[in-house]
Amino acid sequence: MSAVQGHWRAVSEQTLPAAITSATYLNDANRTSSQLIIIVERKEDWASYFPSEDIVTAQEYLEQTRDNDQGKRVQVINLCRSYKYLGHGYYCSLLAEARGHKVIPSVRTISELTRKSLYGLALDDLDKTLEKALSHHLYSDTEGFTLTLYFGKTNIEPLQDLARQLFEVFACPILLVEFRRTNGWHIEGIKYGALHKLREDQEDQFANSLDSFSRKIWRMPRSRRLARYDLAILHDPQEALPPSNAKALDNFVRVGKTLGIDVDLIERKDYARIAEYDALLIRETTSVDNHTYRFAKKAESEGLVVMDDPTSILRCTNKVYLTDLLKSHQLGMPATEILYKERPEDFERVGERLGFPLVLKIPDGCFSRGVIKVESQQALLEATAELFEHSVLLLAQEFFYTEYDWRIGILNRKPIFACQYFMSKGHWQIYNHKAKGQDINGECRTLAVHEAPRAVVELAVRTANLIGDGLYGVDLKQSGDKVVVIEVNDNPNMDAGIEDAYLQDDLYSLVLEEFVRRLELKRRGQAW
Repeated sequence: MSAVQGHWRAVSEQTLPAAITSATYLNDANRTSSQLIIIVERKEDWASYFPSEDIVTAQEYLEQTRDNDQGKRVQVINLCRSYKYLGHGYYCSLLAEARGHKVIPSVRTISELTRKSLYGLALDDLDKTLEKALSHHLYSDTEGFTLTLYFGKTNIEPLQDLARQLFEVFACPILLVEFRRTNGWHIEGIKYGALHKLREDQEDQFANSLDSFSRKIWRMPRSRRLARYDLAILHDPQEALPPSNAKALDNFVRVGKTLGIDVDLIERKDYARIAEYDALLIRETTSVDNHTYRFAKKAESEGLVVMDDPTSILRCTNKVYLTDLLKSHQLGMPATEILYKERPEDFERVGERLGFPLVLKIPDGCFSRGVIKVESQQALLEATAELFEHSVLLLAQEFFYTEYDWRIGILNRKPIFACQYFMSKGHWQIYNHKAKGQDINGECRTLAVHEAPRAVVELAVRTANLIGDGLYGVDLKQSGDKVVVIEVNDNPNMDAGIEDAYLQDDLYSLVLEEFVRRLELKRRGQAW
């Protein structure tokens, strides 16, 4: 037994009987039954520590169901070796959120730590406190150093307050913070650390910090108040398939004037101007891996009202999250299975269970990209080989053909428009990216919400409400009495001549008036 094992065993037996060595304990704040789950990528990553029934591997967590945590508050500590996009660590946090578990790091934190352009937003104010903290410290004569934090704790007392602040912004079990001095101290970079790379002395610090953290209350940061009514609309004039065409953007500007809102069209180059506005509406195709998420995060950090908000972007742009969410709440969807890159034996049986043809989907595809229909086992093997180059997980889904898809627009938990999107000519999807000219997408028909089937609208609202209270487009299929959800879009199309065909200017008014309502509530310090 190593020194670390001995230390952890002593800590476990004396101070953690209800937190680490048992799966269920009482939270001191609300006395509710809770479950702690600690995820490691491999069992050997926990070999230095006292054995615990709370430890599960990433694969075990991904495959487990929610049956055993009903009525419990579940707290998940994700200690995977890596949180890279679409890797095991990423999916563990993603599905934890879908299952209603409290998890660190969150998908938002993982995404922010991938690039300085995202996490740098939160470091500006912290840099101002560094000079005082480091002026009389042992590192004061060096050009730089790297500090390792465990659940926001460090043994260097002058830096403990800074460590706490960093953890409040980036709640990650292990953080590596790089400090540099060039005309004053600043934080050069910040990234996540890995459990399996810790030295013995670091393992002791980690164990003590985990002990302390497991008893704390999870909390969210406060937002700033607002007072002004200027709305920025982020768009890309060069985007081939934008969520709003040029005429729709003009309509937002024109209708905004009648409501006392100054609407300004901005582009990617205007990132530094975000703080000038009171609200941000994103009318550009969103992704957690491009500047649209960075804009949403920056706007949120500045206290703006944002649609799409960062959380909605994270939840809607990954189909694995939606699949788990729908299954957890027993809402209608096509028969769907998750294929794991590390379990090729499952590829042989999925065709038998779902039948051919079936559809393979990459989790973060949009506009029908990364979606392949396969007619045979050989075609399935060829398609999975191609798609697994981009993700460790894929979705296999039964083929559910209809002449058109329903799109129900939802705003603040209420339906605002209903559209029928017909399949592209001679194709099985709405979008056919191999087509040329006007034939890339099918025809559209817009109706009043009350003209759409009630079952379709009700399922759309129930589904969107699981995501949040923003602006969403829920895609559904209906065949006879069967209605299923295909996906939820955080950035639904609102094109002049299509989605506004029934409501006309009232559609733009509904969106803008929701911004006004939220702005006024924030001015009074109230939640919307």
